[in-house]
Amino acid sequence: MESPGGVPARPLSYEGVWRFTAPTTEASVPRARHAVRDLLRRRRVPACDEVVQGLLLIVSELVTNTVKHAAPLSPEVAVEVAVGADRVRVSVEDGHPRRPRALESDWAQTGGRGLLIVRETVLAAGGRYDVERTARGGKVVWAELPLKPL
Repeated sequence: MESPGGVPARPLSYEGVWRFTAPTTEASVPRARHAVRDLLRRRRVPACDEVVQGLLLIVSELVTNTVKHAAPLSPEVAVEVAVGADRVRVSVEDGHPRRPRALESDWAQTGGRGLLIVRETVLAAGGRYDVERTARGGKVVWAELPLKPL
């Protein structure tokens, strides 16, 4: 980003990247959600409530997936929040090599729809998401939303 005259513009006060880790346990799900919420508030990220609620839902679902499916191979889960001028990205990293898949499950079941929820939340907000491999053989699942919804 450049300002008039070709001088690089300074980042906005709320821009940056923050990362934290937690044990891959059920207690880490609400902790991760609260940590992301508190970070967005402390940094005064100008995201509307709809975007914040979507991000918190995404963090909950992704950390839950790690706890349920990756814990034996990943004793820690890492959560990263990257805030730009007009977008925010949350990433959840674990050490399990298997790429998660969104399952079309029976809606009467109480689980199994986490990635479907993430996908629908992202698409409704005009964002995007993906899964990438890490250099150590694990994966990062990330979702990026615009600070202002469509």
